[in-house]
Amino acid sequence: MASDAGHSRALIVFMAAMFETIVKMLVFSLAIYAGLGLIFAAPFVWSGVQRLDSQAQGADIGFRLLILPGIAAFWPMFLYRWTRRIVEPPLEKNPHRLSSQP
Repeated sequence: MASDAGHSRALIVFMAAMFETIVKMLVFSLAIYAGLGLIFAAPFVWSGVQRLDSQAQGADIGFRLLILPGIAAFWPMFLYRWTRRIVEPPLEKNPHRLSSQP
């Protein structure tokens, strides 16, 4: 009986350590993603957004600071659009739009 309890306790300690390692890896990965997003967002907000969105041309610093967190969060999509020089946003395809087309 005593060896079963010791084995169970060792298994619980091992599983807890493994779970902690997985959580640390997840947090580290999210920190890397956020860091890369901020590194990308800084130059993009000042120059790249004007190329992708004609409405953003001549926008003030308040607008740029407002969109900075969103650019940092979705940086892979904006990087893709910026490098491919896609200037128009994709056309939304929802049931309402599709049913209104002739």
